[in-house]
Amino acid sequence: MTKSRTRLAIFDCDGTLVDSQANICMAMEHTFEGAGRTPPLRQDIRRVVGLSLVESMRVLLPDADDKTHDELAEHYRGAFLNLRNSGLVDEPLYDGMAALLSELDEDGWNLGVATGKSDRGLIRCLDHHAITGLFVTLQTADRHPSKPHPSMVYQALADAGADARNAVVIGDTVYDIHMGRAAGTRTVGVNWGYHRVAELREAGADYIAESMDDLKAYLKDFA
Repeated sequence: MTKSRTRLAIFDCDGTLVDSQANICMAMEHTFEGAGRTPPLRQDIRRVVGLSLVESMRVLLPDADDKTHDELAEHYRGAFLNLRNSGLVDEPLYDGMAALLSELDEDGWNLGVATGKSDRGLIRCLDHHAITGLFVTLQTADRHPSKPHPSMVYQALADAGADARNAVVIGDTVYDIHMGRAAGTRTVGVNWGYHRVAELREAGADYIAESMDDLKAYLKDFA
C-alpha cells in the first residue's frame, strides 16, 4: 500500500518501543563508579530516560559544572559500548509492538522515531529487530536539542510531509508529551514505560494507552 502523506506516528524509543532500562541503569552506574562518584538510584536514572545524555547528567548532578556533565556523558557512551561489546545489552521490543508497527505501515501511516538515543544506538536497536525500514524519519539527540524541545518533531513532520494536526507523538515520559504539545501534535502516553500514568495525564497527554491493543484502537480511529 502506498504510504499516506497525511498521518504520522512519532514513537519514542526507550520505554515505548523497547524496554532498555536495565542497560541504561547498568551503563549509568558504571559511568559514575568509573568517575569515582556514587551512582544514582535506579529510580532516579529511570526518571531521566529520554533526555539527551548531557541533560541527563545535569538532572542527576545539578550542582556539577558543564565540563563535568560533558565528561560524564562521554564516559556513559564508552560504558554503554563496553556493555554492548560484552554481549550484555538487551533491548527487547515490548510484546505486540512489532505487529502494531507492521499494521500501521500497511494501513498507510508514516512512522517515525524521536529519541534521546544517538544515531548509532538507534540504528543498532532498530536493525536488531529488523524494523528500520518501517520508519520514514529517525530523529535523535545527535542532531537536536534534548526533549522536551520540539525540534525533533518539527524535523519529523518535514521529512514525512505531514501537518502537526495529522500527527501524534507516542511516548512513556512527560518529556515526550511536552515535546508533542509544543509542536502542536496530539500526544499519547503509554503505561508500560518509565513515568507514571498520573504524570503523563498531568503533562497533558490527549490519551493514555493501557495496552498495545488500546494503542492500536486509538490509532485506528485517528482522524
